[in-house]
Amino acid sequence: MAAMGRKAGHRSLMTRLRIEAHAIWLAARDPRTPWHVRLLALAIAAYALSPIDLIPDFIPVLGLIDDAVLIPGGIWLIGRLLPPGRLDEHRAAAAAGAERPASVAGMLIVIAIWAALAYLAWSLARWAYD
Repeated sequence: MAAMGRKAGHRSLMTRLRIEAHAIWLAARDPRTPWHVRLLALAIAAYALSPIDLIPDFIPVLGLIDDAVLIPGGIWLIGRLLPPGRLDEHRAAAAAGAERPASVAGMLIVIAIWAALAYLAWSLARWAYD
């Protein structure tokens, strides 16, 4: 994670872990990555991006330690298994992807769809119980 550049010092830990998980995902999709490293990278990226934890976060200490150990350990292992410079290449692509602006139009479309679905559910509930 130290190789991500000077600007990385200003990012939060969660932003850096999200970028690292995205880099691992990109490494898993890279055809130059060996198949056994691909499988491991897919498992690590899925665990890092999944809302389901091995040990739930509400369990004191252990719930947070699994995320603090498994994800960075997996990132380190993938970095060791890939040829030199390959993970840095994917980190740069993931960081560039994180810098892209969010689409306001896309956000408004999603909000409109959710609002329409909520209105439809409310209308159906009113119709069913009247």
